Amino acid sequence: MGFKCGIVGLPNVGKSTLFNALTQTAAAQAENYPFCTIEPNVGDVAVPDPRLNKIAAIARSTTIVPTRLTFVDIAGLVRGASKGEGLGNQFLGHIREVDAIAYVLRCFEDPDVSHVEGRIDPMADADTIETELMLADLESLEGRAAGLEKRAKGNDKDAKKLLALMNQALTLLRQGVPARRADIPNNDKKAFKELQLLTAKPVLYVCNIDEASAASGNHLSKTIEARAQQENAYVINISAKIEAELAQLEPDEQIDYLSELGLKEPGLNRLIRAGYDLLDLITFLTAGPKEARAWTVPRGKTAAQAAGIIHTDFERGFIRAETITYDDYVACEGESGARDAGKMRLEGRNYMVQDGDVIHFRFAV
Repeated sequence: MGFKCGIVGLPNVGKSTLFNALTQTAAAQAENYPFCTIEPNVGDVAVPDPRLNKIAAIARSTTIVPTRLTFVDIAGLVRGASKGEGLGNQFLGHIREVDAIAYVLRCFEDPDVSHVEGRIDPMADADTIETELMLADLESLEGRAAGLEKRAKGNDKDAKKLLALMNQALTLLRQGVPARRADIPNNDKKAFKELQLLTAKPVLYVCNIDEASAASGNHLSKTIEARAQQENAYVINISAKIEAELAQLEPDEQIDYLSELGLKEPGLNRLIRAGYDLLDLITFLTAGPKEARAWTVPRGKTAAQAAGIIHTDFERGFIRAETITYDDYVACEGESGARDAGKMRLEGRNYMVQDGDVIHFRFAV
């Protein structure tokens, strides 16, 4: 598994151009008018991880399988989208199942590209997106409340619990506060997540900036950085034009092009890293002659739970996890060398998997 990221933004902010570049496809139209993206576009990208290539070379793996990130591109929102204005409401449902939402905000000036609101103001754009998502959540919760209240009055314990969580979210939303600000106890977080509220999802601000400001940002992106700092949120600067050009270049040419611009890596890498940090995800690795593979899990998962990501039988019949840190795997030139050097650990089912662990699971069913 990897993770799924919804991409939302007002029309003409470069959202679909960015989607095309990140997924290296032309699946999403990128025209200069609202709602050119009629259906949600979904694209998978491999998560770059140099560690995977290294262990594959050591293990002489025939196949390399990176973990994946899925982008879901949603048609441009406008004010009133939650009420069906501009057909925007049709698309909000497509992001209810994503893990995080990227707000793509226009932080560049271009007289040839119109803005639906007639001005360049990324802070106002972020407010518009947030408002429309909150209104959509309000409509969703209020539509479900009546039936749930009836069940709760009939002493349905699950209904009472869910209704209490819904009312907590409704109170915030009616005050203009997103549901992610709700103080939910740990034992209720799973139930709260099942409400599939758009504003309960973690947010990543993506500032689409001009090429000249790609390395350091500009005055528009600085306002969003300040906002993110206040919200303890994540923000990255990306130039959709640069990413689109990178997508057309060979790997060696990409390095040279980035160097000329004063950039160390593509925006995709930074976006993925920010997404992993936002969702507190880590990667563990498996390696053998057949394949070397990366697997993504939330931080804090046990060895048995990580085994279940590979196959449910692995978790059900878990015996042990033969674990080597990535650094030890490389230094000892593989599994046998690590075992001989005493660097392989035999971990039980409750061991907390760490980022970069190279694991061989033993199981029996």
